[in-house]
Amino acid sequence: MNLSNLQKPQSKKKRKRVGRGESSGLGKTCGKGHKGQKARSGGKISPGFEGGQMPLQRRLPKKGFTNIFKVYYNIVNLKDLSRLDAGTAVTPELLREKGIVNRRGPIKLLAGGDVSGAYTVKLDRISSQARSKIEAAGGVVEG
Repeated sequence: MNLSNLQKPQSKKKRKRVGRGESSGLGKTCGKGHKGQKARSGGKISPGFEGGQMPLQRRLPKKGFTNIFKVYYNIVNLKDLSRLDAGTAVTPELLREKGIVNRRGPIKLLAGGDVSGAYTVKLDRISSQARSKIEAAGGVVEG
């Protein structure tokens, strides 16, 4: 005997036979009680229906919220500036022209990587570590 030979055991519970006389215990109304939606044929109540009360899924607040005023910054790291010539003025227009930034919106410079040359940076946001690395390399941060 192994797992492939196993069979489901036969049910020992007898089938409920309704409407077979009062002495069976399931005669007359057949266990459905008197009148009402559940006593009728085809009288199903959809899941979530609460008898006309506002259903739970409509009472609860929906998850999530989108802030329409949130500003999404394009992220540029210091190592990305190595694609530019040393001594150039780093502006949003130049970064988009060189393909470093593709999306519209403000640009933020982060301190990922090292600076190889002295750059003049004119961007929307600059992290404090990036600012100190640029100034340590002899560059200038404007704005």
